[in-house]
Amino acid sequence: MLLRRLLSRSRPMRHFALIDGQGICRALRQMQEHPSQPGWVEVREPSISWLGSPLPASARLTPVVTHAPAARPLAA
Repeated sequence: MLLRRLLSRSRPMRHFALIDGQGICRALRQMQEHPSQPGWVEVREPSISWLGSPLPASARLTPVVTHAPAARPLAA
């Protein structure tokens, strides 16, 4: 068991901030996967000073697009 854990590649920890409806940071979390509850956004590096304040726009990581959106036909 220990050998398997040592040899397996673990996913890196990611940082998340919980943002309420007014854009205020309410919590910080470090996990390997995105939290399943709504309101969590991934950030570059957490800062305790964000708690109770608006999250700086530069802190957010932009989501990675895995595929291009389907092309819509143009109206004639």
